Amino acid sequence: MLVEIQDDFDLQKIALSGQCFRVRQFDDGTYRFITGDSYIYIKNMGNHLFSVSSDADEWNHIWRKYFDFDRCYREIFDKEYNKHPFVNTAMEFGRGLRILRQEPWEMLITFIISQRKSIPAIATAVETLTTQYGHCISTDLEMLKTFPTPHELKMVSKEDLEKCKLGYRAPYVFDAIQKVLSGTLDLQYLNKKDDEYILKSLQQIYGVGKKVANCVSLFAYGRISCVPIDIWISRAIENECKGISPFHLFDENAGIIQQYIFYYKKYYQH
Repeated sequence: MLVEIQDDFDLQKIALSGQCFRVRQFDDGTYRFITGDSYIYIKNMGNHLFSVSSDADEWNHIWRKYFDFDRCYREIFDKEYNKHPFVNTAMEFGRGLRILRQEPWEMLITFIISQRKSIPAIATAVETLTTQYGHCISTDLEMLKTFPTPHELKMVSKEDLEKCKLGYRAPYVFDAIQKVLSGTLDLQYLNKKDDEYILKSLQQIYGVGKKVANCVSLFAYGRISCVPIDIWISRAIENECKGISPFHLFDENAGIIQQYIFYYKKYYQH
């Protein structure tokens, strides 16, 4: 199926953006994304047209939300441009990025794993966990494993998790599994609550601090005012913004601006 996308949308930038770790790029320029039991192969055909492997129903019910197409990033770009000189540069460099609406459970575990790891190391650990405990789905191009559900991890021990290259994060992941399985943390319920409630609830998990909670809020719940502060953002504030955070200038869109800055610092200045 061909779909027309007029809004800012760059597959390569999204794949490299540090918010999704199971994207695969094929030699012909096709990208594969997976969320839950759903997958899509998508390729830029030029002139704002994209070839997608889904049918119209799946595109409208799963992937429109996943790629955040109910939000116009061109309008956001125009609204937020010219508020800060360094941010202008980052926005220009990162234009085409979008905040993906990913599955909360996967984002919670992924960003617990992400602490003090490089993007390749995060991807390796996530793939190891997935290969070990996820279930298989077959596509025309490959055999995939889904990200394991809490139930699929029910019998997993801390020692098992350590074998998945999680290191000191294994007890954090274990605690998250137990809290979700017991109902202490209801990830679907959080979607109905305000940002402050989500952030506070997520930080009840052992090892989850403000940065991870903001990542989950932004990349799973679409709370685009949430700003994860990692080493790249800290460096940008210190070195490019004279120690003064620029995010107060962008209000409800601060999380999107954060993504532009992260991408710029990681791939242009690094």
